Amino acid sequence: MFTPRGKFGWYELMTSDTKAAGSFYSDLVGWSTQDVSSADGMQYTTFNIDSVGVAGMLNVGGHTAWIGYIAVDDVDAHIEKIVEAGGKLWKPATDVPDMLRFAVLSDPQGAAIVVFTPHPAMPSPQRPAPPALGTIGWHELYTTDLEGGFDFYSKLFGWTQVSDMDMGSMGAYRIFDQGDGKPMGDGGMMTKPPQVPVSHWNFYFHVDSINAAVERVNAGGGKVLNGPMQVPGGGWIIQGQDPQGAIFSLVSSNA
Repeated sequence: MFTPRGKFGWYELMTSDTKAAGSFYSDLVGWSTQDVSSADGMQYTTFNIDSVGVAGMLNVGGHTAWIGYIAVDDVDAHIEKIVEAGGKLWKPATDVPDMLRFAVLSDPQGAAIVVFTPHPAMPSPQRPAPPALGTIGWHELYTTDLEGGFDFYSKLFGWTQVSDMDMGSMGAYRIFDQGDGKPMGDGGMMTKPPQVPVSHWNFYFHVDSINAAVERVNAGGGKVLNGPMQVPGGGWIIQGQDPQGAIFSLVSSNA
């Protein structure tokens, strides 16, 4: 799970039914699941591509959402900086032995994030890179304050602006880079539309065909909330909701 500082390095589904959610995403995205629960009773499941973990899942009762982990050099120091910048601490810094130290926070506009520092002994297997099937190919922030949100992530994590795309009445779509110099960037930020209730991060999973994936969403008991639609660059996307209520997105080069 080792990730360069300032980049998303892990993704976690908080759900009310890990068995059902595991089956839904395995069928939809092509992941396999692996129980990696600890001896002390902490229940945890990973989503894998082949044998390599790309995301995790845990049962948290009624709350259902995807959340992203951003790598930092020092979790405790970053907690102070985030709170000083207007963010909020929800779960204090916690150690997962021989794996990582992490804390759960939200940005000043309320979108949840996790900051983490990997333990030196933590395994770091080579993961497939986007656009390989099952990888996370795009990170999207819906926020109540585009300029304030971008300023926060720029100062706290070193992200830079690639470009602004005019979306007419919906305002600007700000494409950002997490420090690796990708010409198309690593994600986008936009002012959330009125029908989106709260600020949040949304993650795009690569699939084989967007139309085939739509059929799998419906067959698995999920909902397609928006799309399919073609985006600049020629890719196809949808936004959806899994059967337990978590929002996700899919992207494919094929309709």
